Amino acid sequence: MDRPGRLVDYLIRSLHQVGVRHIFGVGGANIEDLYDAAHHCDERVRAVVAKHEFSAAAMADGYARVSGRLAVAVSTSGAGAMNLVPGVAEAYASRVPLLAIVGQPPRPLEGRGAFQDTSGLAGSFDAYRLFAEISRYCRRVDDPAEIADVLADAIAATRGVPGGPAVLLLPKDVQQAQVGELPPIGELLARRRTSVAASAARDRAGDRLVELAGAPVLVIAGDEVARREARAELAEFAAALDARVAVVPDGKDVFPNDDPRFVGVAGVIGHPSVTDALRDARLCVLVGTRLPVMARGGLDALLAGTELICFGAEPAFPDHGLHVDGDLRVELRAAVDRLYAARPAPAARPAPEPSADLRFLTVPPFEGEGVLRLRDAVDAIDAAVPDGATVVADAGNAAAGVIHYLATPRHGRFVVALGMGGMGHSMGAGIGAAFATGRRSYVVIGDGGFLMHGMEIHTAVEHDVPVTFVVVNNNAHGMCVTREQLYYADAYTFNEFRPTDLAAGIRGMFPDLPVTHARTPDELRQALADHATSRSPAVVCIDVSPREIPPFVPFLNHLDQSVKPQGAPHDQPVVAVG
Repeated sequence: MDRPGRLVDYLIRSLHQVGVRHIFGVGGANIEDLYDAAHHCDERVRAVVAKHEFSAAAMADGYARVSGRLAVAVSTSGAGAMNLVPGVAEAYASRVPLLAIVGQPPRPLEGRGAFQDTSGLAGSFDAYRLFAEISRYCRRVDDPAEIADVLADAIAATRGVPGGPAVLLLPKDVQQAQVGELPPIGELLARRRTSVAASAARDRAGDRLVELAGAPVLVIAGDEVARREARAELAEFAAALDARVAVVPDGKDVFPNDDPRFVGVAGVIGHPSVTDALRDARLCVLVGTRLPVMARGGLDALLAGTELICFGAEPAFPDHGLHVDGDLRVELRAAVDRLYAARPAPAARPAPEPSADLRFLTVPPFEGEGVLRLRDAVDAIDAAVPDGATVVADAGNAAAGVIHYLATPRHGRFVVALGMGGMGHSMGAGIGAAFATGRRSYVVIGDGGFLMHGMEIHTAVEHDVPVTFVVVNNNAHGMCVTREQLYYADAYTFNEFRPTDLAAGIRGMFPDLPVTHARTPDELRQALADHATSRSPAVVCIDVSPREIPPFVPFLNHLDQSVKPQGAPHDQPVVAVG
């Protein structure tokens, strides 16, 4: 039954009104009243308790990325708040709409030796100064009467331009304060909605696109397409230009990977076919990406010599192009209308077929005894993941293999956290994605990331969510081992560890959880297929070698240069059709 008088009750009801159905966090004395409000509220807001606040933020992050809705992470004060920091920082770097609600000690105790005091008083640490640096909006609420306007401002900031996290710091006595009747959050948000002005560069961009009609064009699309729900506009834009399309790693799902226009992923984990398409292009159009280093590595020289137009909220890092800001969907529609006004729209497109132009990097051959080759493992995952699923990749060599070799499932989603690149993020993000979609998520994580945050399996089991965790075990921090091999003469290693049997350990902790130790591609494919129709979590462990070189352009370029005779060109790695 509702108890509408408290500030926390207003918070929960308001979050439900804007579409929030889950909050992710870890409990504690200075946040327990919010959990109490979630329990007693008539509207259904499910509180999910994670094992660590970083993973709670990652759950909210994955929830937001696949649903497009506001996500909420909560924590208590002190160490709980500090554990939330890397997750909020990832959301800041990746522009994810996330609201963090952080409990604080009661106001009368702050500056007087309060436990976990982060008020900045009497020599204590100032949480506001920290969170203000990694959020689009941060507010400490000392007056309970302000909560309605503060919450509306926070939510509006998460949806703004460029968007990202907002943080509310709430002392315990403020959470418990009686606030009475306050304005509905929808009414307050309606007052804050502002239309985005048309880009000043719209006409110049449209004219240039018409002038170059018929010339070869490469579109490189990014994650803002997903955040602004502009996939349909991107597809029509590419068709109107008759362009080839590449995607950045964390925007891999914004364009169908089986479309004949698709030429692959751009950047340091990218496909040589993107380089080919850019070399042939008269114009490169960036849509919803600033093209950071991970997305443009190896392409800088070609980009510098190619005309550039950028559609997006923020200017691209290559600074020589024409920037079209404004609402991404509106600007893409305007460009399509301008193109079709100059020439008729094309006839209906044929059914998608795999792109014949997609080419993969060539990696050094590796045949380790008793282990799977990374490419074979990813191909097996690719074959088993059903349409509509979400794939979540973690940091490191395993992620490089997934980004490079695995196609985003048709009508599915792909998540990788490249803002901060935090190991273990995928454990929480995969759980959050499953809560958001109700469909199975597939988490591909190395043993390094798993050993950091693998106990979130407990959260998946507790809530019986459909997540398959594929743990790629090389008994190492694999990418660090590769760097030791290539850049430090393989003279030592700090990053190879004693062997572990992760499957046996997980099985021992969770006797009712399906756990498979797959030793061949067929066993891996079969294990994934066996769990595909279940509504419960599952784990599949595989063994790979820390000595296998992943599909990562800087590593392959280094190898290429080390074997070429002096004076030979080193601009591109050796490539082959995969």
